[in-house]
Amino acid sequence: MFSIVHQGVWCNIYATNFGMVKSENGVNELMVDLTVIGGGLAGSEAAWQAAERGINVRLFEMRPMRQTGAHKGASLAELVCSNSLGSNLPDRSSGLLKEELRLMGSLLLQMAEESVLPAGGALAVDRDVFAEKVTRRLSDHPRISIIREEATSIPDGPAIICSGPLTSPSLSQAIRELTGKENLAFFDALAPIVNADSINMQIAYRASRYTSPESGEGDYINCPFDREQYDRFVDALKDAEQIPLKEFESEIQLGIKAGHYFESCLPAELMARRGEKTLAFGPMRPLGLTNPHTGKRPYAVMQLRQDNLAGSLYNLVGFQTNLTYPEQQRVFRLVPGLEKAQFVRYGQMHRNTFIASPVLLNTSLQLVKQPHLFFAGQISGMEGYMGNIGAGLWAALNAVRHLTDRPLLELPVTVMAGALIHYITHCPLKDFQPMKANYGILPPLETPKHGKRERAMQYRERSLSDLERFIASYGPL
Repeated sequence: MFSIVHQGVWCNIYATNFGMVKSENGVNELMVDLTVIGGGLAGSEAAWQAAERGINVRLFEMRPMRQTGAHKGASLAELVCSNSLGSNLPDRSSGLLKEELRLMGSLLLQMAEESVLPAGGALAVDRDVFAEKVTRRLSDHPRISIIREEATSIPDGPAIICSGPLTSPSLSQAIRELTGKENLAFFDALAPIVNADSINMQIAYRASRYTSPESGEGDYINCPFDREQYDRFVDALKDAEQIPLKEFESEIQLGIKAGHYFESCLPAELMARRGEKTLAFGPMRPLGLTNPHTGKRPYAVMQLRQDNLAGSLYNLVGFQTNLTYPEQQRVFRLVPGLEKAQFVRYGQMHRNTFIASPVLLNTSLQLVKQPHLFFAGQISGMEGYMGNIGAGLWAALNAVRHLTDRPLLELPVTVMAGALIHYITHCPLKDFQPMKANYGILPPLETPKHGKRERAMQYRERSLSDLERFIASYGPL
């Protein structure tokens, strides 16, 4: 083994696994088989999967040389919005998708399960631990070279573009020129994070939904509202000052459509303006959260979820926001139990960009008119952490088959991962918005059972059975 400096980055190289060429300055460089642009969830999974199959990978990540409007660090696979990768429960669509990705050998799912935090039935992770694990595994891989610079153009050779919702303006322009289509854009938002020791536990309490009040157990901190407190909070939220979107629009400079919100990431202030009870029936619904201080169910509840292994940080679940920072302090300190909350991260808005996948990509995630190019992750219209990981995995499998002159694979639409890919590549363009795992995109069951959970388990059994048959027909993926 020996080391080289490649684009300013030290890489450990196993000479037997690489062909080497001399650059103009005489430095040894890798002979690249595949370029991956973007070191987020999709790009990290794609780089690993391709490298594990004998492909030499050059992974471009512009951070920390150039940051986005939302990321803060330099690690690969940095989680920005939430630290939850969705439900682990077997009857939930997210739980099914995770089981499919286990069968397909996802690295990032394994890293997440090694970084787990208590979160009831959900898979929540310590963001820093998770990102560090992924970064270390990819940095140590002998077939992966990590290039810390911005990719401003489309590679001439085989590539997977996983540049994400915060694709830089220069690369966005290159993608528009390549595809001849306008990118679509909407605004996404982050929830605030507070110090745990600034939460008043004389008012707030620990519980997961439907846990016994006497047990004192539960993975969430719950801030209970009576009707008067709720009304006061909602009124303040509706009237609070927001950061003007034009500050984000100025970053785009590409004529991209702007101002569209993705329904599952609506800012809390926008939900409050939709109706006085919208929050009470949304992220603040109190079902199964009896207050042990009173023995009664509150009118509404704000839940806080652990955000790091030390348990010192908690995020406000479902309260993505674009309020100014002073207004966030004022409004969120109206929450019972958060009167003296100390904010370690304020909520913020950021731009999300995605391509017109239904007219650009096929079900292998391959660009129809440029078969050597693949798109994966949020830029392809895949929503949700696990969906993005799955898209990176699938794009890598097909990119490897393309490089080795083998027929590309198409997942059955009865498999959740296959249904997601089918949706983003077949949805009518006029209706196209990013999609996350849900049972509504799967083909109907032949003989559905009556109960919701029973039907979900039917979907699960069919999906996993079809995936196992698919894998068996091709051998280990």
